[in-house]
Amino acid sequence: MISFESDYINGVHPEILKRIIETNNDVEPGYGFDSHTKTAIAMIKEVCCAPDAEVFLATGGTQTNQLVISAVLKSYEGVVAAETGHVGVHEAGAIEYSGHKVLTLPQHEGKIDAGELKSYLETFYADGNHEHMVYPGMVYISHPTEYGSLYSKSELEAISRVCREYKIPLYLDGARLIYGITSSFTDLTLADIAKITDIFYIGGTKAGTLCGEAIVFTKKSMPEHFLTIAKQHGALLAKGRLPGVQFEALFTSGLYLNIGRHANEMKDKLLKILKSFDMKFFYESPTNQQFVIVENSFLRELEKEICVSFWEKYDENHTVVRFATSWSTTEDDLDQLEKILSLKFRNIEISTRNIEISKYRNIDNVTLQK
Repeated sequence: MISFESDYINGVHPEILKRIIETNNDVEPGYGFDSHTKTAIAMIKEVCCAPDAEVFLATGGTQTNQLVISAVLKSYEGVVAAETGHVGVHEAGAIEYSGHKVLTLPQHEGKIDAGELKSYLETFYADGNHEHMVYPGMVYISHPTEYGSLYSKSELEAISRVCREYKIPLYLDGARLIYGITSSFTDLTLADIAKITDIFYIGGTKAGTLCGEAIVFTKKSMPEHFLTIAKQHGALLAKGRLPGVQFEALFTSGLYLNIGRHANEMKDKLLKILKSFDMKFFYESPTNQQFVIVENSFLRELEKEICVSFWEKYDENHTVVRFATSWSTTEDDLDQLEKILSLKFRNIEISTRNIEISKYRNIDNVTLQK
């Protein structure tokens, strides 16, 4: 079996694992006060051109989203997100579990529109009964989005302006940020994101680490006593060195960027293969996730040799599946995929031809009997 199921299917990038082993016997303080975490934080500030930013290292995406959103919002506030946003669809109600509602906007290839956001906020405050409603207290976006699409710099700035006007923070989920900033289709850098947003995180789990997400608070946006809040949420690691060492490795010698570029290069080759078989795209993204519509019977055959992710039901006979590349995707993986698809499609052609021959034979038999 070869897998294109997701970008965290393998354990950990060899360079990061090497660094974990090298530092294994270091004696360090806990809870993120170790030297490796301090170095990683300094590196993150530097690469983001944000010397005044505050950085906290968590372990996973859902944990990070719930921690940030619940720490920032007041008890009567909710978070505005696209209807396809991860916080509202694939996090098992984690945000609602913390006491905050996810307020949804229409999605456009996974993105929200600044004009629609402004209209939503205007409508809310124009409602004479808004004191009885959940206040929009934060805007959540993901970049890349759940469909692998990217915000342009101008789109992000437009959303940020609306947030400034209504004095609510803009939070960017960067679980796959590595693949966004290294895409040839982007005009955004980490420095741009740090400047435009109030809070964002740099994903590690989907970028080659064993675990870890780096939350970056800009513009003095970190809530007071955030470390204590993190502890309440079970998000404060005693062995805080673990994400610290990994992010230290990620931002050494450009490893973070190299991992992203590799995955996007593999994505380009994946696209070429899928297109060569005239596969129908649900959404062709500029990053490492690709969404393809396949016939259900063909999918059952495909899954005997290839792992892909179910995305959504397209119709009664077709399913949308996701192919994803990562740091661990190899040329050999893609060669195997091409061979498997070639064989599967050839079998379909042979089967179809046999059905046609059988049909004509039946017609001939009927004619002869007459």
